[in-house]
Amino acid sequence: MSECSKNCNECDADCAKRNDKSSFLIDANSHSKIKKVIGIVSGKGGVGKSLVSCLIASKCAALGLKVGILDSDITGPSVPRSFGINEQCVQRGDSLMPITAANGVKIMSINLMLEDETAPVVWRGPVISGVIGQFWSDVNWGELDYLFVDMPPGTGDAALTVFQSMPVDGIVIVSTPQDLVKMIVKKAYNMAKMMNVPVLGIVENMSYYVCPHCGEKLDVFGASRADELAGELGVKVLAKLPVNKEFNTLVDSGRVYDIKCAELGDFAKALKSVL
Repeated sequence: MSECSKNCNECDADCAKRNDKSSFLIDANSHSKIKKVIGIVSGKGGVGKSLVSCLIASKCAALGLKVGILDSDITGPSVPRSFGINEQCVQRGDSLMPITAANGVKIMSINLMLEDETAPVVWRGPVISGVIGQFWSDVNWGELDYLFVDMPPGTGDAALTVFQSMPVDGIVIVSTPQDLVKMIVKKAYNMAKMMNVPVLGIVENMSYYVCPHCGEKLDVFGASRADELAGELGVKVLAKLPVNKEFNTLVDSGRVYDIKCAELGDFAKALKSVL
């Protein structure tokens, strides 16, 4: 047997270290005191994962919880713009400091480190994974009840880094009504199970549209599949979110925290109750 390189990404051996999740964990920043870490995931891009991350965090903040968002979507960051943040983070002592949004949510994203937010991040997987780890180990998050990790889409290196290096207490899977997404959601679910991470439930985004004239709910992207999918996986449907023009307007103006989204209220209250 060859000597261990200590890099499991380059090895397919079924050894004890690979199967021991704790052996991959990175120490949090010494100034951070985080009670729970929740990942917001999707099997593919374009389903509204970042929007759901911002909405859940904002709901929890409105309930008086101390929350933060770690934007681990390094090549497609959108969280700072959603909160109207366009400044750069600073270093204080040996730590990077997150930016606090108007509603009290603490945020760290690669866009807070770039002089030009439109500059592309053309990095290979190992470098991206390293930055995600640093957002956990080098950022002074202070005291948080919940740190929500807006995870990159898919089940590749970056997602694996979050699952292995951080003590993730559970994940929320974001989907849309299309049949294709049903298959992709199962990939995200199965990855979580492989990593022994609990699935807290499913949020179906763009589930329906309410006609402003007659109030009828229209299935613009097809009939909802959330209940069927949740039944197959044995998880809860946490919310079905509508297609809403106001959502887009508020996000584009950097006021995602002003979105009135009653559908996620019960989930936020549930999170508060388990602390």
